[in-house]
Amino acid sequence: MQTLQHHFLIAMPSLEDPFFQRSVTYICEHNAEGAMGIVINHPLKATVGELLEQLDITFDSTSSIAEQAVCAGGPVQVDRGFVLHSARPGYQSSLELNDELMITTSKDILQQLTSEEAPRKFLLALGYAGWTPGQLEQEIADNSWLVIPADPSIIFDLAHAQKWEAATRTMGIESWQLTGETGHA
Repeated sequence: MQTLQHHFLIAMPSLEDPFFQRSVTYICEHNAEGAMGIVINHPLKATVGELLEQLDITFDSTSSIAEQAVCAGGPVQVDRGFVLHSARPGYQSSLELNDELMITTSKDILQQLTSEEAPRKFLLALGYAGWTPGQLEQEIADNSWLVIPADPSIIFDLAHAQKWEAATRTMGIESWQLTGETGHA
């Protein structure tokens, strides 16, 4: 089985599920038990500062980070926060996904997001996307997703509204060239 860990799923125009329409999902884990990912381009109306305030976490309200949007990471466990962040030594509660990225659900990192101790780059999401064994592979075969290697600069350096088109462009195609039609050669 080829693992899709550290890849993006780019939603095809035919994918009409409102949660995944025009989404880019970073695959954190993919194995025989299924897959888990974080949608990286669907911002919620809530900001990092508002979420920290709700959790009674002290933060620097003057930090620009407090104004960043929290993302809707997926339809599973939407009350649980996930922080996808640049790799940094010292985060024992973070799971290293590769040399560049880590993920955590630990509350410790939330206390540091607006401070000097924060990871250099991060994305805060509520919920995640999950697939049962074989489900993701079937959705790819059904032409619901394009799959490309993940690029941390798309995750962290672009506005949410730019991520879907930027991800398709890395394949050498423009988003207008994608069609909702499906077929198999």
